[in-house]
Amino acid sequence: MSESAAELYTTKADYAYLRVKELILSGTLLPGSVIAQAQLARDIGISTTPLREALRRLKSEGLVELDAHRDARVAPLAAEEARDLLELRRSLDPLAVALAAERRTKADIAAMRAAADGLKPLPGNPDYEQLVAHRKFHTALYTASHNDLLIQTLNSLWDKADRYRRLALEVERGQAARDRKAAEHDALLEYVIAGDAESAAAVMREHIDTSLGAQAAWRLRKHHTEPRPLGQDEVDA
Repeated sequence: MSESAAELYTTKADYAYLRVKELILSGTLLPGSVIAQAQLARDIGISTTPLREALRRLKSEGLVELDAHRDARVAPLAAEEARDLLELRRSLDPLAVALAAERRTKADIAAMRAAADGLKPLPGNPDYEQLVAHRKFHTALYTASHNDLLIQTLNSLWDKADRYRRLALEVERGQAARDRKAAEHDALLEYVIAGDAESAAAVMREHIDTSLGAQAAWRLRKHHTEPRPLGQDEVDA
């Protein structure tokens, strides 16, 4: 990216923040990898000063780790975090769609239908735009709850959860599983628009329990508990 691209944003630090987040969520910067700050700054067309500011912001979101010497790396994936995310979403997502079914407005319905238009289950190696489209649909559902604290909480969880979705997608899903997720999206939209809070919450619970996040949590827990040969280094996946 050029310097002129960065100038389209409010500040160069904002631009750096969005670009580095995209590189992390797209898998270009892998979990646990060291961030070569000077090279990265050159690649995205900024100096290291706004990049360091962006990295501090990403650290506060749990996507980057910084040490006392200002060295940076992408936060590794962890079984405990995957479990925590799953537990929160099992409680909060059904609540959000139940409230959305009770409170949705005509504008909310239009936004949800627009977000659902053309939405497809994530492929094995999703690009950033496909992840954004998936998030846009769920955000439209959450927004219709008209509970600001709930919306903020779910939005704050989403970026972390996307990294675990990508891990789960390393195992190819069959067409039946993809069709099931598409059907769940259709049902969520239908029940929220119809004002059926109970059915919307039930579908969302099933959606979370069989989600990519749930699969990632299972994979990481299995990896963490598997016996390993003596002398083999333990590596967080």
